[in-house]
Amino acid sequence: MTKPLQQTRLIALDWGTSSLRAYRLGADGKRLELRALPWGVMQLPPAGTEPNAGFEAAFEQACGDWLLAEPGTPVIAAGMVGSRQGWSEAAYLEVPIAVAHIGSNLNVVCNRHGQAIHIVPGLIENSLLPNVMRGEETQVIGALSLSGDNATGHAEHILIGLPGTHSKWVHVQHTTAQSELTHFDTFMTGEVYAALCGHTILGRGMEAAAPEVASVWHGFERGLQVAGTAAGAAGVLSTIFSTRTLGLTGVLDGAGQREYLSGLLIGHEIAALKTLLQNQGRLPDRVMLVGEDGLCQRYANGLHAYGFAGIEIVQQATERGLWQLALSAGLLPHTERTN
Repeated sequence: MTKPLQQTRLIALDWGTSSLRAYRLGADGKRLELRALPWGVMQLPPAGTEPNAGFEAAFEQACGDWLLAEPGTPVIAAGMVGSRQGWSEAAYLEVPIAVAHIGSNLNVVCNRHGQAIHIVPGLIENSLLPNVMRGEETQVIGALSLSGDNATGHAEHILIGLPGTHSKWVHVQHTTAQSELTHFDTFMTGEVYAALCGHTILGRGMEAAAPEVASVWHGFERGLQVAGTAAGAAGVLSTIFSTRTLGLTGVLDGAGQREYLSGLLIGHEIAALKTLLQNQGRLPDRVMLVGEDGLCQRYANGLHAYGFAGIEIVQQATERGLWQLALSAGLLPHTERTN
């Protein structure tokens, strides 16, 4: 006898620039099924010339059969699907902002079958140098939901790092009553690393290596430390050429050069972040990292090296964040527990 499917409480979409991940979530936000598709907002499936045809086709591939089996299941989506290039723009909300306020400002678009898709807005910090995020706010909310109770009862400053192509560092004032997202910084470390490896002379001597090769971590750790030295004080534009010279002098092999540059850029990012935090009086009580495991471990090593403590790597932040947003938006019954 075939075992019946567990009841779906929520369909949650993480819809970015280059990919679409669809989660079928059950009671308490438990993941029942995950689908990963290559249909980001900049690469949609061919589907004719009607407006939004590509989004309609990608949506149906991702979860059309789930909705057919359980009509009326609420759907929530976060990421670039809510950008100007997305299915329907969800306007940015201004920082600082209470985290609970984000879920009450979802944008709604209906597909051609009348299914409502609730889209999470991005966040903007208006200043001399404006800053934006779209998708990371959902991961922040998920991380906070997994952070445990604030036992002190006092306001706790949590720094949430989201390493990646454009790394985000998000400041949250967290109490038992509410959490407020107060500020965030962006570092284009991942994109700069890819550009330097692929399009400059630094990449000419590089080669990939298996993670267990000793030169990998030797090179990474060496690069990580440079930003904290007198030579590093000249800035990243001054130090990156050492990737090549350490190869020319035989100090680093091809794999070591690649890892050295990674450590060098991450070291400069964390050193700059620490200076910003000290100048702003924002040193955190703890740090949470969200992202790909290997990259988060690199950042954890870097944070330790520069004197940060209380570092935790968080799993499943995106789906937990979408679940929490659906709860705060009233898409789910209040009887649903949050873990």
